Amino acid sequence: MAVTRFRRRVVALTVLIATAVVAILVVVSHVLLSRVTDADAHDLARTRAEAVAANVSEVDGRVVLTENSSEALDEVAWVYADGRLIDGNVPGSMVERVEALAGSGRSQTSTVAHYLLYAQEIPVDGHHVMVIVRVDLTPYETSEQRSLTLSLILGGLAILLAGGVAHLVVRRALRVVHEMASLADDWSHHEPGRRFDLGVPRDEFGELGQTLDSLLERVDHALADERRLTDEIAHELRTPLTVLRGEAQLAQLSGEPVAPKAVLTEVDRLNAAITTLLRAARARTDSGTRCDLRSAVRKAIAGRAVEVALPAEAEVAVAAEVAVSLLAPLLENGLRHARSRVWITARPQGAAMVVDVLDDGPGFDPSEIDRVFEAGVTGGDGCGLGLSVVRRLAVSAGVGVRAIADGRGHIEMTLPVAQTAT
Repeated sequence: MAVTRFRRRVVALTVLIATAVVAILVVVSHVLLSRVTDADAHDLARTRAEAVAANVSEVDGRVVLTENSSEALDEVAWVYADGRLIDGNVPGSMVERVEALAGSGRSQTSTVAHYLLYAQEIPVDGHHVMVIVRVDLTPYETSEQRSLTLSLILGGLAILLAGGVAHLVVRRALRVVHEMASLADDWSHHEPGRRFDLGVPRDEFGELGQTLDSLLERVDHALADERRLTDEIAHELRTPLTVLRGEAQLAQLSGEPVAPKAVLTEVDRLNAAITTLLRAARARTDSGTRCDLRSAVRKAIAGRAVEVALPAEAEVAVAAEVAVSLLAPLLENGLRHARSRVWITARPQGAAMVVDVLDDGPGFDPSEIDRVFEAGVTGGDGCGLGLSVVRRLAVSAGVGVRAIADGRGHIEMTLPVAQTAT
């Protein structure tokens, strides 16, 4: 329906423009034709007047015509000498106007009904001689009317043709858009992964298809991210809940109360997992935040056996909660895979602070180094979602994180250094 309305607007605009152009052309052509016919009528009148004037002469002090004019010429040309008609038959309806022209003493034109009257003075010594000729304007007016009618007909046909061509061209051009809309609506229900794939854009509609493909790709990635987030939430929440359930069932079977320390530990772990996932789901973190990396490391370690080697000044431009949420899963991953030792080091590198989380475990397979942060990839008994949560949170916080295959467990995290206020 929207495509149809757009097509109607384009056709209507085309017809409007064509009508305006045709109207201007008809008016201009009619004005030019009127000027041409007027010039032709005046030329004919002057030609007739000159033909009659060539036969006027003076004989014995009188003005006479040296050659007799035909009766047809007598009806359209008249000669006055000293105010007296000496040749021609003036129609009664024109006598007054013709005599006024004859007595004017100068060359001029006048229009009476559908006739053009032209008066021309003839130089004859001692006499005032005027030749007045008449030109019938009816043929010229008829020609103008026929030309105007023909122009209007042709203009109307041109407008209809322009509207028809615009309708066909726009309909054919928008057919691609209509088909794309229909396909997109069908794909949304049956094949959400489909794309238009129109190839190299050859026109604006090809560019539109390419843009829509890119948009659909981004939407598909966003949906995939949401699915991964759901998996991560399920994984991160399942483990502490399973421990809590096991403790409760054990207490139920043994008849002993649940150990408060174990419950609180798992509740804290559950709360930390929820906090991490909520931060990872954000599109960005607040700007202007900073924290002491050493304090964040201590919170992330939480009393576990982890060696620490940090510089004296280690302030980073990341919120303390985000830094802890990033380090805690990395430490848990290291403790799970280490043989006997886990340690953290940090070193400044330009405008960043590089933090290394290491363990003496088997490390990462070089062939899988690019996939260790993907959901589902794991080196142990887990579900492989802990590191994917880290990457999600790192991206949202503007932190770089990567795994290094150097024969041991090694994850490098690059945090921006907090700028000193001036």
